[in-house]
This record gives sequence, C-alpha cells and structure tokens, in this order.
Amino acid sequence: MGKWTRRAFLGAGGLVGGGLALGFAFAPNRMTILSGDSDASTAELNTWLTIRLDNTIKVIVPHSEMGQGTQTGLPMMLADELDADWSTVTMEQAPATETYANNDVARGFVLGDTTLPESVSRMLDFSLFKVAQIAGLQITGGSASIRFTGQLAMRRAGAAAKHMLLQAAATRWDVPVESLSANESIVTHATSGRSATYGELANEAALVAPPVEPTLKSPSDFTIIGQSQPRFDIPAKVDGSAAYGIDIQVPGMMYAAIKHAPVFGASFQAPNVEQVKASPGVIDVIEIDGAIAVVANNFWRAKTALENLELLCVNGDGESMTSAQIYERYAEAALSEDGSYDADEGDVANAMLGADKIVRASYQVPFLAHAAMEPLNCTAWVQNDKCDVWVGHQNPLGARKSAASAAELPEEQVTVHNFMLGGGFGRRSETDFVEQAVTLSRKVGAPVKLIWSREEDIRQDRYRPAVANHMAAALGADGMPTAWQNSYTNSGANEPGESPLTQYAIANQSIKGVDVSSAVPLGAWRSVGHTQHCFFNESFVDELAAEAGQDPYEYRRTLLADMPRHRKVLDTAAEKAGWGTPLPEGHARGIAIEQSFGSIVAQVAEVSVDEFGQVKVHKVTAAVDCGIAVNPNAVDAQIESGIIYGLTAALFGEIEIDEGCVVQSNFPDYPMVRLQDAPEIDVHLIDSGEAIGGIGEPGTPPIAPALTNAIFAATGKRIRSLPVSKHDLA
Repeated sequence: MGKWTRRAFLGAGGLVGGGLALGFAFAPNRMTILSGDSDASTAELNTWLTIRLDNTIKVIVPHSEMGQGTQTGLPMMLADELDADWSTVTMEQAPATETYANNDVARGFVLGDTTLPESVSRMLDFSLFKVAQIAGLQITGGSASIRFTGQLAMRRAGAAAKHMLLQAAATRWDVPVESLSANESIVTHATSGRSATYGELANEAALVAPPVEPTLKSPSDFTIIGQSQPRFDIPAKVDGSAAYGIDIQVPGMMYAAIKHAPVFGASFQAPNVEQVKASPGVIDVIEIDGAIAVVANNFWRAKTALENLELLCVNGDGESMTSAQIYERYAEAALSEDGSYDADEGDVANAMLGADKIVRASYQVPFLAHAAMEPLNCTAWVQNDKCDVWVGHQNPLGARKSAASAAELPEEQVTVHNFMLGGGFGRRSETDFVEQAVTLSRKVGAPVKLIWSREEDIRQDRYRPAVANHMAAALGADGMPTAWQNSYTNSGANEPGESPLTQYAIANQSIKGVDVSSAVPLGAWRSVGHTQHCFFNESFVDELAAEAGQDPYEYRRTLLADMPRHRKVLDTAAEKAGWGTPLPEGHARGIAIEQSFGSIVAQVAEVSVDEFGQVKVHKVTAAVDCGIAVNPNAVDAQIESGIIYGLTAALFGEIEIDEGCVVQSNFPDYPMVRLQDAPEIDVHLIDSGEAIGGIGEPGTPPIAPALTNAIFAATGKRIRSLPVSKHDLA
C-alpha cells in the first residue's frame, strides 16, 4: 500500500505543534496511506481530533448544522469514548476537502450493521472513501450523521485516542496499561497515586500507533452519551451572532436577483433588456439556464430592475400540464401490470379468492415544497486562478465540485466556506443555486451574492414527489389481514435501501412500484418516501381495523405480536396518550407507527373538528425508540420539529400545477402551522440499547396518518388524499 511517510504519520497520530492529532489516515476500519510531505498546520487540518498541551480538545465535524444538533451530538460520541472532560471540548466544522468525504455515511447505507472480516472491511472502507471523494460526498441528510459517522468514525476515533494516551502513560511510568484508568481527561495510576492530564501525555501519545479496531464502550459505561448537553450552536442563535449564508459580506460584492421561466423546461425572452441595464445601480442582465438574473450594487435595485423586465416565456414542455392531469395519469399508471416488486411473498391471489372480505382503497399525496425559512442564496467570487463560495449547504464537497465545473477551474482551486443553514430539509443538498452564483460572478468579474426571492424558492423548488397508491387487503373470519396488495407510482420517492413495505406480519404480500416520469423537478424532502408510504399504510391499516370492528390500536398490536420493539413503542404512545380514556366532547384520537432511518416512532394525535369543519390538533404524543438517544434534549427537539413540519404538510401542504406553472408563491398560499395552531407535544424516549438510529427525519412520517385517523374517529369521514384543508369536514 506504499511507504509510511511523515505526512501519513502526522495524519494518523502525530505531533501537531505540540499535542496529539488523530486523523483520517487512522480512520478505523481503513488504513489510507498518504504520500508526500506536510507541515504541522496541514496535518491539523486533516484530523478528527486534536488534544492540545493545555488539555483542551478540538473535534472536527464533517456535517452541516441546520438545526438538528449534529455538531454537538458527534463531539459527544467522540468525547464519551475518549473519557474526556466535556467542558474542555470544542467543535469546528470540517472544510470542504476530499479528506473529509463521507465514506462512513456511504458504508452505513451500503452495509448497515453488517460486520465483515477485518481485511474485507478495510478494503471496502478504502474503496468507499475513494468513491466518496470522487463523487464529492460530504452530505448531511438521510438521518445519517449520528447513526453512521458517529458510530463508525467518532466513537472509534475517541476510543483510539484513549488507547494511545493510556499506552503513553504506561510507558512513562513503566506500569501495565491494565492498571491505568482514564476519566475527565486525566489518566490515573491508582496504585502509585500518579496522574497526568491528556495534554501532558499528548506528545508521547502521538508516538503510539493507533489501533485499527479500538475497543468501544458498552452502553452501560457511557457518561456523556445519553445525558442532555447544551448545544454548541444555540448561544449564537440566541444572541444573533450566528452566521448564515445570507449574512455574508465580501468587499466589492454585487447582488443578484433571479427569475426562472415559470413553465418547467422553458426559457425567457426579454425585449427591454437594454432599457433595464440602464437602470440606476444595475451592472448587468444575464440569461442563465432557463432563468434571467439582474446584477446590481444592492439587492433592492436588482430586484426592482428584475420586476421591470418584460419577460416572455417560450419553449415550455409542460405548458398545458395541470395537477389534475398529473394525478389522473399517476392513478392510471399505478393500476398497470408494469413495475418492479418490493415484496412478492406467499400467494396473494389465492388468499384474495378465499377471503371473507376484501377491502380496497386508493390514496394520493401531492407535490410539496421545502419552504425553509432562509431562502436559497449563495455568494461566489471567481478570479483568474481561484473561486471562493460562501453558502449554507448540506453537501459542501458536492457544492465545491459543482462550483468548479461552473467556474471551469480544478476542484483544488475552489474553496467552499460553509455556514449554518436556515433550514435544509433536502433542498440544500442541490447545487443549482451554487452554480448560478458562480456563473454570475464569472460573467461580471466581481463577487456576487445571489438571493432567491421567497416566490422563486417555492415556485422553482425540487419538490417532494406526488404519489398515487392503490391498495387491497383480504380479511379472514377474525378480521385480520391474510393478504396485502399495494401498487404505487414511483418517481424518486424512496430513500435508497428502504422500500415502502408494510411493517406488519402478513403472510401474503404483493407490493409494487410503477415508475412514472415527471416534468416537475423532484428532490429529497424530509423523510423522503416514508412520508408518503406511512400515510398510505397506516391509513389503510386503520381502515382494516374499522372494517373488522376492532380498536385501531389493539388491531395494530395484534399485527405486531412478533415485533416486540415496535410493540413497545406503540404501547408507550398509547399509554402516555391515555388511549381509551374519556376525552372532551368532540375530541378523538388517531394513532400511527413507522420505522425509518433505524428508528421507530409511534404518534397519537388528539383532534377536534368543529361544526364548520375546522380541524384543531390539541395534542400529539410521541414514543421514540432510536436505540440510544445521544443527546436526549436534541432528540426531543427533532421529534417536535418533525411533527410540526409533517403537520404543516398534512393540513395545508400542496404544490398545484396549472398550465405548466406552480400556483403557490409565498406563505399566504403555502401556509405553515403557526404558533397559535401548534399542538401540545409530549415526547417519550425508549432506550432499547439497540443500534443508534437517525432522528432528524423519523418524527415526520407518522403525524399525517395519526391526524387523518383521528379525523375519521371524530367525523366518520375517511381522508385518502392530502392536504386535509382540501376536504369539506363541516
């Protein structure tokens, strides 16, 4: 694999200006041999972890912060394995360089918890690392940061560093390493009473070879993991000093406003371009990939000039396209014999023939926008031999790759300065707005801050796919399903590696996805396919319970008899919500459960519907099994966030298409759940000790079916298409 060079030594476990730096060349489960030479400052830039001589600890986090608390949770996992003094730990976000490519995320999605022989594991990790570098993968998404980077990298880095420190102390004192203990960043030899801080041992520890497979703690030995810690990002958000992409100021910076052709696939003609170019402060008017941008010396002038352009939309592919036509085509496609099977088990046809009752239902969910609070923005400065990009992005390494392409520069000559994200939900994993900013800067020869208006943000999104779904089930004499049939349209709706299978034990299952094309641009949306399929599956199970004349909670409980983890989550949600106890007049409860991203979440919604059909969600009770909650307060916050985000979508969310254009444009016609409408939320965490699951997304899927199941219990009206606001419940 090549010669062990000074640079590789520094990058693995080495002296960095005095201290211990543990880096990516160490990366447990792989051994990446670096070549060439490097000074100490470069070596420190290539590390997970630096222990300084003053006994302070710096953790480098290769994930973005968009409100989910990852940049606190990951250092907690490392610090726990290190037995560090948490008060001395600081965090920095990793730069957008190949060194910090997310091979651990790639490994997690490919292998999950699968254990391989060490030789195979190391080779696979090395291969995935190279693939992640080539692909520009430094992604924050898929609820992968804690469950994959935390488990596969951070914990191992902390454990390896502790091993090196203990070995250094054993050598210094000439004692067996087994006689030493580590706690609060101090190594102690109890027999002799000697002790030394990590900082005092750091130089010697840097000379110890890092273990490839360090021993990790048992959960019973955790001292930081599982204990709520204040998040690193909160103080700056409270005092207003937090920096987001939209806050960036660069000397000599120009501003750009942009408008895209409203019909997807179309472009603009602007007869009065020269007149607008002469407007005060306007630098240029630039056509770019189906859009037109005005660059000016302040944003108001750019926006005003853009509004004064006479824009003619031409060559659109979907000019006559409407939502009704799309849904009709999808519903017909879902009935076709085409498609690929997610499950084809048992003999569904025979079970249907022998059924006491067959229940059928068709469901539909619409396109949805991301609608993050911070509109899309990016600042770029392209110079002769370099390009700087300032942005809040979910994949800064991918943003660098796209920026390099737009700037026509080698990737190593592009620097991405990543900032906090004012919401992402998947939209900020795309790079279209980055490419636009770079192109504009290149054309005007100055730094340019591009800001999308709220209207552009909603009308030119990468939307959650609309899906049509036809379902059927055979019920036996006891009312329980003997067969389950499901055919849905698939246009990029599912998370890789997770299909829309029902989680219930049903012997005969036929679940099929039929691919459909979409002129509407699509992208990842919080919880991806789980938001659609949890609504379908949990609504349909509720319908089966009603047909069987059984309580919907008890019905699910019977179906989960062989799944004790799921059953405990379901039981906890029902118990804490007071399922079956009296409610105020007009109130009703609905329940739903979903496993996603390695976590199981059940929710009970308490709802009322007044005589005018107005829905009020009074309370949502959630039970969550994410294995081990690394930072419980952060887990609570993410579940609450997911419920509000999912409730907004279920009640109001719909992107409508008319004549090839998006109808909605801003919050008046794409409304959010506001403070006065938000329910009380009660979250209960279950520490099962299972593998750590994701938490940023699993809180979103169950709320829609819990809500609509409660509406059925209150009104007798079954909602099979979203949003709820489209239905007359009076």
